[in-house]
Amino acid sequence: MKHKDFQFNGPSRSNQRAKRRKTNLILNSLIVIVLLLIIIVSFSIFFSNGDKATEKVSDQNIETNAKDKEDEANASVEEEETNNTDLEEEAVETTTPVDSETESDDTVTENETVTEPESEDIVTEGSSDPNVKTTITNPDWQAVGTVQSGEHVPVYNESSTDWQEMLKAISYGTGIEQSNMTVWFLGRNKQGPQNQSVATVTTKDNSQTYRVFIEWVDNQGWKPIKIEELYER
Repeated sequence: MKHKDFQFNGPSRSNQRAKRRKTNLILNSLIVIVLLLIIIVSFSIFFSNGDKATEKVSDQNIETNAKDKEDEANASVEEEETNNTDLEEEAVETTTPVDSETESDDTVTENETVTEPESEDIVTEGSSDPNVKTTITNPDWQAVGTVQSGEHVPVYNESSTDWQEMLKAISYGTGIEQSNMTVWFLGRNKQGPQNQSVATVTTKDNSQTYRVFIEWVDNQGWKPIKIEELYER
């Protein structure tokens, strides 16, 4: 009987051990799979957050660069507007003289022919300025006419109508034809009222040098008020 019991129980234990090994193998495989899934998910989350952080930093850099460019553009516009304002308010003075002969003929002022003064010029020798040879005035000098209307603001820009009309007044006062005149300086007379300008001009051969003071007369244009003949410009 004992021998028969041993034969009967032996295969049962072997089957149980085989089942346990199989179960352990399955459990171990599942554990490995779960661990791999955890590692994969963690890896994905980590790099996903890194990409988002990098993208956020990149977006911030793009926004910063865009703002910097916008600020630079605004500063450039403001600077250009300031320069344009200064150009209108300040005098034009360069090392290269302005050749009045090259100016545009598109701007034509009224009263192309200005009546010559009836009285003789009043010429005074010398001045408190040692560079002044003679000072010339004439009460009969007239305004040279204008095509401008409304409130007048002097414009010291070589392509402007105001500039052309100032040249005409300078030519009228000095007697120098514009085609024979070089303008070395033309700007506001800072020692006089707002409506006065002053210019330094010479003939093309530099044989005559003048400092010319002109004044704006409403609705009539510019007229010379005083001319100084200089020893040198």
